Amino acid sequence: MSISMMTRNGEVYLPDSSAVVEGIVKELIERRRIKGDIIVHFLLVEHFRKLAKEGDSLGHIGLKEIENIRKSAEKFSDVRVLFTSEVPETFQVMKTEDIDALLCELARELNAILITSDDVQRRTAQALGVRVLFYLNKSEIKLSIEEFFDEETMSIHLKEGVVPYAKKGRPGSWRFVPLRKTPITRDELQNMIREVLEACRRLPNAYVDTEHPYSTLIQLGPYRIVITRPPLSDGLELTAVRPIVKLSLEDYGLPEKLIRRLEERAEGILIAGAPGMGKTTFAQALAEFYLRKGKIVKTIESPRDLQLPPEITQYSKAKSSPGEIHDVLLLSRPDYTVFDEMRTLEDFKLYADLRLAGVGMIGVVHATSPIDAIQRFVGKVELGMIPSIVDTVIFIKDGKIAKVYELEMVVKIPHGLREADLARPVVVVKDFLTGEPEYEMYVFGERTFVVPVKRRITEYEVKTRKAIERTLKKFIPDSEFEIEVTSEGRALIHVSPEYIPLLGGKFRKRLERVSRRLGIEIEIVPMT
Repeated sequence: MSISMMTRNGEVYLPDSSAVVEGIVKELIERRRIKGDIIVHFLLVEHFRKLAKEGDSLGHIGLKEIENIRKSAEKFSDVRVLFTSEVPETFQVMKTEDIDALLCELARELNAILITSDDVQRRTAQALGVRVLFYLNKSEIKLSIEEFFDEETMSIHLKEGVVPYAKKGRPGSWRFVPLRKTPITRDELQNMIREVLEACRRLPNAYVDTEHPYSTLIQLGPYRIVITRPPLSDGLELTAVRPIVKLSLEDYGLPEKLIRRLEERAEGILIAGAPGMGKTTFAQALAEFYLRKGKIVKTIESPRDLQLPPEITQYSKAKSSPGEIHDVLLLSRPDYTVFDEMRTLEDFKLYADLRLAGVGMIGVVHATSPIDAIQRFVGKVELGMIPSIVDTVIFIKDGKIAKVYELEMVVKIPHGLREADLARPVVVVKDFLTGEPEYEMYVFGERTFVVPVKRRITEYEVKTRKAIERTLKKFIPDSEFEIEVTSEGRALIHVSPEYIPLLGGKFRKRLERVSRRLGIEIEIVPMT
């Protein structure tokens, strides 16, 4: 039976995918805004079925909404839902994935009213002379996920068949708590996902950042939302993260020496720390600090979840290529660029390229220790270039600055080696506040070595130092000597030159007894 024979006298409506997914058709029926026959084409059903098979939430939502449309129409005698696969003879099926383009052409052939909430679809239909019922849901968007958040909630973790959980507290000090006693159902999660996707269509500060067959990454205002579906995950899952702390640089109580460094010299900055320790919060504070200093600041993010003023342009890494971002930043010439969540080889290469081109860079990386953050560059760039790319490393722990490193290149004998002909370029990693070296990085053969310089003093070294001190104090004052216990099993006694003549005979014999008892070689050298 043809579509014309199936329909009764009255209007014929043909909804597109946006009208179905956003629940508009069901709402129009319930509000008695449409009366007549609603044609749901099998092309649309097949579109949603295909998406559902691929794991896309829109497919599941679309199929559920078609079922809701049919149930709503059953309540009223003047509304019918008809399913058809018929295509008029004059209509040539277009070989395209754009189902809405097909439905727009089909509405023109059937002289049906196209129902849509997509403005581009509306203008396309009007250009073709198609009657359009454009309905944009203007009601306030209420997100069910917001009910799980309170003032101290950092993130929520929802999975079908599992009790919903939340992280509550602050970076570095949080607890994992259940939000209710009953598990969350698949239908509940599907409705939450539909609300989030609808918000992405309607709100200016919401968008889908990255979409894969079985995962979707969304930025919705302050919420970073990750949706995963089988077979990637063993069940439908939604995770939403929200920053709960916003600080300025002054709130960290930084030493004046570090503030001067950030103002005058630091141009290759790494902000490192374990997940959830407050790296992003500090990066936001530093970006606003440079903005207040009259600097041009931009960001590279994926997703764009830094909460920054509109004066700072935020670029999406997911929506561009490294080459495009590289060209844009070089042409726009920012003073500083914040590179959030550096993970891949391409990220580190882009950071290095921009830094070597003269752009001030602030990179955010995951690391369990500050030296690990520097080692992320080893093998990606030449070792000798690292101090030119990274000059300051700020390690964040429990929301506070736990360590600051500075890097410099020198030519010396690496720590632990003795022969003078082994001198080579060495990257020295120093504690910025004390100036003491803590690590050395150098190439030996074909390998790159990262060697700790500042060792933890062992109980054996303490015992050795005390035994030598007791002997020395009987001959010279405390202020006239220093004892250095090396990792090679030696003790160097640095003595003021005027006291060296006193350390012979009786003293020498006592020192030899101490040496034999401790099993260590003792050497006296003039203090310089």
